[in-house]
Amino acid sequence: MLSFLKSLLKRDNPVLLMKQIRDPARYEHERSIAQSHDVTQRLKLAKDPKTHQEILYFMAEYEPDPDVRRAVSKNLSTPVQASGFMSSDRSVDVRLGLAERLVRLLPELSSEDHSQLYAIAVQALGTLAMDEVLKIRKALSSALKEHAYAPPAIVAQLAKDVEREVAEPILRFCTVLSDDVLLDILKSTPDGWAVQAIAGRKYVSEPVSIAVIDTNDVAAGKALLQNDGAQISAALLQDIVKRAQQLPEWQEPLALRKGLPPDISKALAGFAHESVRQILIKRSGFDRHTIEKVSKVVKRRLAYAVDSDQARELSEETPYNRAVRLAKEGNLDEKMVADALAMKEDEFVIAAMACLAQTSISNVRRIVALRAARPIIALAWRSGLTMRTALQLQKELCRIPSRELIYPRDGTDYPMTVPELNWQLEFLGLKAA
Repeated sequence: MLSFLKSLLKRDNPVLLMKQIRDPARYEHERSIAQSHDVTQRLKLAKDPKTHQEILYFMAEYEPDPDVRRAVSKNLSTPVQASGFMSSDRSVDVRLGLAERLVRLLPELSSEDHSQLYAIAVQALGTLAMDEVLKIRKALSSALKEHAYAPPAIVAQLAKDVEREVAEPILRFCTVLSDDVLLDILKSTPDGWAVQAIAGRKYVSEPVSIAVIDTNDVAAGKALLQNDGAQISAALLQDIVKRAQQLPEWQEPLALRKGLPPDISKALAGFAHESVRQILIKRSGFDRHTIEKVSKVVKRRLAYAVDSDQARELSEETPYNRAVRLAKEGNLDEKMVADALAMKEDEFVIAAMACLAQTSISNVRRIVALRAARPIIALAWRSGLTMRTALQLQKELCRIPSRELIYPRDGTDYPMTVPELNWQLEFLGLKAA
């Protein structure tokens, strides 16, 4: 046993915090105390950092008194190698003492020179992170939540703990916690407090921000918008502003978001409460005329959506039949197409284009399927639409890559001549306009 301990313990290892010079006489005396029935003397021996490490190792495993074992677990000279059986000690206080000591040792143990000791410590901490006693997991979470050397595997385990007192501090404060773990948690339908803790982290990456919003947690979304450390792209802001129509709690923090793009501000102004509009007017420099103009467009599109839903629910009217009806009523125009594009009503857009261009739906589908700019521009021209709407058709209906888009000339005009447009129509099998 003695030879095994000597090989196991490296007394010149700095992680053990002191160099011990073997004193044969003192060693025999300490061994005699460790094996005696005098609890007071054993406790004194367990607390002494000068006690030989082999003795402390022996006491960690075989000492019968829990108070003495607790003193051993907290003694900085106790070998890390003893952590394995101490992490499963029947005394809660011993396990708590061990957790406290291992956390203190982590900065030194993380050195490459001590990789074997680090592995032992992490294994023991892993056992403690799954301890059935809440107090131990809670203490470990509190100690590691802002610890620069916290082992990633351990904080991941604590972050997934079912108890809020354990998981929340790690989710909110621990910088060691990886995005992969956070995304895994967010995909598992977590409780609201967990999503809100993640949303309030000092730094939230773009993928995690998207996952937070996708949980549809109102409080978490608000916290994310108020968090300057949350990375929120223009695409995600567009998604948020759409959801904010039904979530008034998001509107003010969205309006106050730093660097809010003008198009998002305008979209928000179209439906937000008056107090939010005032914020946008002051921050974005929009005059009231602009705000009211945007609001009018949004209200029109909402009315379009209601009409579309009613047409489907009440009469089961197909998109084509609806387009024909609206054309007969004189209500099928460019605004209607633009609104349908904005509401992602692709089938109605195709039907409307067929009616306006006086061709079949199959012809329009074939042109859309080409995913090419010039054919859809020619079809838009034949339908009597502006080039601005033709650009939106390229983007929204045909989903043409940005590098292949053809833009209006001088901001408004068709970039192709009439002969070029007619040639495209003839090539597509349509009559020239």
